[in-house]
Amino acid sequence: MIHPTAIIDPQAQLADDVKVGAYAIIGADVSLGAGCVVEPHVVITGPSQIGKNNHFYQFCSIGAAPQDKKYHNEPTRLVIGEGNTFRENVTVNRGTIQDRGETTIGDGNWIMAGVHIAHDCVIGNHTIFANATALAGHVIVEDYAILGGYTLVHQFCTIGAHSFCGMGSVINQDVPNFVVVSGNLAQPRGVNLEGLKRRGFSAEQLSLVKKSYRALYRKGLRLEQAIAEISELNDSQGTLDDLIHFLKHAERGIVR
Repeated sequence: MIHPTAIIDPQAQLADDVKVGAYAIIGADVSLGAGCVVEPHVVITGPSQIGKNNHFYQFCSIGAAPQDKKYHNEPTRLVIGEGNTFRENVTVNRGTIQDRGETTIGDGNWIMAGVHIAHDCVIGNHTIFANATALAGHVIVEDYAILGGYTLVHQFCTIGAHSFCGMGSVINQDVPNFVVVSGNLAQPRGVNLEGLKRRGFSAEQLSLVKKSYRALYRKGLRLEQAIAEISELNDSQGTLDDLIHFLKHAERGIVR
């Protein structure tokens, strides 16, 4: 299961069935859960806590020190959940003490070739990052968000759940839930209806999402007025709860 040319630090903790390819390096303070696959030439450094069934393709650099000149070898870490795919040349850095001290990636994410996830980022579940997407530090990407190829995200931005960022988007403000954005700088383009349908949103829920988009982008309302209107639209299931919370707490302002 472990190629004879791989280098595994004695302090690393690997589940019995972890597969490690040729010339891979796994450092001290790294734990790898059951079912993980580490392809040739991958480097994983710690402290890094990695759950079950993650697949790291060749030449990934996982858990390296943050690219932050304020970092001076403080004990920060990377935490990765279960069932994630990291394709070729993905780089993921640990956190910094100026923030959470931790970079966090949830479950079931699909991280394509050449993606960079910087220090202190928080990635939810079931996201898709297409090739060469790059997140600056302190970025939050919520569940089911999709970032098209070569998307660039400014530090401290939040990408809302179920949103879609078109290829080549340059994002310097928060992207609300459900919204499609694209461009440099990113502009709102509509609602991610196809994605919501695939995730089981009903016709009634889709109608509410479209009405909330009109309140936010089509009626010329101030943000506070749009939030009030969206709150009135909300149904008993709380379809718009997360969107309302997002808008109330958007610290960088929203793409608008």
